[in-house]
Amino acid sequence: MILLQAAVVPFLLSGDDSSIDGLSMTSDNPYPVEFIQTSGDGNQILNCTVYGPEQAGDSSTWVVNRGFVTQGSSTDLLVRNNIFYSLRQPGYLNPGSTGSIIFNVAFNTRGYVVDRAVFLFSGNSWGIPENAVDIALLSGTASGAPYDPLTALEESNSSATISDQR
Repeated sequence: MILLQAAVVPFLLSGDDSSIDGLSMTSDNPYPVEFIQTSGDGNQILNCTVYGPEQAGDSSTWVVNRGFVTQGSSTDLLVRNNIFYSLRQPGYLNPGSTGSIIFNVAFNTRGYVVDRAVFLFSGNSWGIPENAVDIALLSGTASGAPYDPLTALEESNSSATISDQR
């Protein structure tokens, strides 16, 4: 169990082919940081449970705490078999980053944010309380595969709710 007790990013996957596997992570307060930041090629986040402390009110007013955030130099990232909850976002995917987000569960968040990144989403599911949206595609994110058609993205991710802002 990793218990964050300060506003620091506890894990940075900055090399190539590194993994974080099987950890539980939370914090004593909702700090405005991510638990994991990635750069490099071929890194993996596997079999983890990442959650924040409960925050009052609507999630749009919550502290911006995140399960993971990619840097633009993060390529071929694999995020698989994780549980993310009670966070502002399970993951924020920055411009230029690539990878796959598969077989995860996310709930009580504002959803994954895709900001001009290219990620395959498949086999993900959503718990209760529901996310504000499950996947948000921000302006500037490419049209076409792997996001279009949206109906295929929704269907391959347990009827995901998509906010398409492109």
